[in-house]
Amino acid sequence: MDEIHRGLLKKYHTLCTVLGLDDEAKRAILVSWGVESSRDLTQHQLIDICAKLSEQVDHKQGTARLDKLRKQVIAAIGSWLRETGQTQNISIIKGIAMRASGYAEFNKIPRERLRNLIATFNNKVKDARAVDELTDAMLMQHYTAGREFDPTLN
Repeated sequence: MDEIHRGLLKKYHTLCTVLGLDDEAKRAILVSWGVESSRDLTQHQLIDICAKLSEQVDHKQGTARLDKLRKQVIAAIGSWLRETGQTQNISIIKGIAMRASGYAEFNKIPRERLRNLIATFNNKVKDARAVDELTDAMLMQHYTAGREFDPTLN
C-alpha cells in the first residue's frame, strides 16, 4: 500500500467519524462497492467515496451555504464597482469585503456578516440607480419645460 492510498484511507475514516457513521453504516458503504474492508478499495474508489462523504460533511456543517454566500458577496461588490465605474478584480473585491466587515481573512467572515455585506452593496447599487434616474428626470424636465422639477411627485 503506497502513501497516497494510506492518505485516502485516513481521509475516508476521518470523514466517517465526522459524519458519525457507525460500523454498520461503514460496512454498508463497503458492501455497495463490492469489498469487505476499506483497504480493499482502489484509489479511484476511495476518491469517489471521499468526495461524496465530503459533500455530506459540507452540507451538515453548512459550509456549502457559506461558499454560496461568499460568491454572492463577490457578485454584489463587483456590481457596485461596475456601477461606480471603478476597477474591479477579485483582490480588490475581497479587500473591500474584509475592510467593510473588519476581518483580516475573507474566508473568516461569518455568515451574518456576509448576508449584511450582500444586502448593503445590493442596496448601494439600487440606490445609485434610483438617484441617477431621478437626476436624469429632473434635468430632462428642466431642459424641456424650462421649469423646476418637484422630486416629491412620482
